[in-house]
This record gives sequence, C-alpha cells and structure tokens, in this order.
Amino acid sequence: MLPLSDLLLLIAIGGVAWLYSSVGHAGASGYIAVLSIAGLAPQEIKPLALLLNILVATIATVQFYRAGHFSWSLFWPIALLAPPMAFLGGYIPLPIAWFKGLLGLILAASSLWLLFPIQNDEQTKPLGMPQALGIGASLGLLSGLTGTGGGIYLTPLLLFCRWAKTKTASAISAPFILVNSISGLAGVFTSGAPMPSGWFLLAIAVILGGGVGATL
Repeated sequence: MLPLSDLLLLIAIGGVAWLYSSVGHAGASGYIAVLSIAGLAPQEIKPLALLLNILVATIATVQFYRAGHFSWSLFWPIALLAPPMAFLGGYIPLPIAWFKGLLGLILAASSLWLLFPIQNDEQTKPLGMPQALGIGASLGLLSGLTGTGGGIYLTPLLLFCRWAKTKTASAISAPFILVNSISGLAGVFTSGAPMPSGWFLLAIAVILGGGVGATL
C-alpha cells in the first residue's frame, strides 16, 4: 500500500495528464506545479516533467494525427530549430533562484492568454518562415530551460494570430512538445543529472490519464 500522500500525488499527476492531453498538451506546467507543492527540488522536477511530457505527448500526437488534424506544412518550420535549442536549454543547469523566477514568469504569462478572446476560428492566415523559425527556436530554448514542452505558448500563438484552427493547433502542439521534451531530457542527462526515483509510478499515472484525455 502506498502512503495517502503518494496516492494523492499520483491522482493529481494523472488528472493533469488527462486535462492537458485533451487539448493536445502534455502537462509539464501542471506537473511542475504539483511536484513543487509535493516538495521536490527543481533539479528533480525538470527531468521528471520532461519524461512525463514525452509519454503524454506521444499519446496525444498519435490520437490527433489519427483524427486527421495534423498539418506537416505548418509543423516542420516551427519544429526545425526547436529540438537543438531545447537540448541546449536542458543542458544548462540554472541556479535554483533563476529557475524559480523564470518558471514563475512563464506560467504567469501563459495564464494571461486566457483573458483574451479567440478570433474567428474558421479564418486562418499563413505563418511566414522567419516567424516560424524564430518562434520554434525561442520556445525550444524555454522548454529546455524550464522542463516544459513549449505548448503552453505555441497553441495560444497559433490561435490568437489565426495561423491555425483549434484542433490543428492542438495537433501541431503535441508533436512540438514531444520533440522538445526528448531533446530537453537528452540535454539534462548529458549534463549529468539523474532521473529521480519513483518515476515509474508517475509514468503509469500519466499514461492512463493521457490516454483517456487524448481520446476524449
């Protein structure tokens, strides 16, 4: 039997995966919040969040692709420079104060998107190559530094700038998060940071929650 606190942690992590995967995200910002409340150190949170991101983003990518919402022509320019920048961000060990400050700023800024209304979802316009490359590189670096996948910024940008419809934006964000999380975790391991113990049970929780959410 697991202690009650551990069961609550697994339920919370699984719930985050369920909610985020339903919109093409993998849940890193939610995992980070839950793991921070649980008292884990930043150096433990970063690899855990990236690992859980990989699992849920894989599920979401498959589900949204099978549903026919993925656009390769929109995805590849955004994703071209993101993985190497995510690797760089994962390799850089930020001081704890910097990590907390940057992460808090990112989570606060991403929540502000909720205050703005989305324009007509049926009318989209093309995304220029320079913009796509710049967005991908910037979000890739941020994702590696903070242990997120970049989807909390990419989806709102695609929607509010009318570069994609809602489900297309979700279908683009899921593989974007996946490639960034893989590169970011590779950077973390290259820097010598280990994977904290207890990751296996957390992985099971997000696979279950992410499978349900992405399907719905």
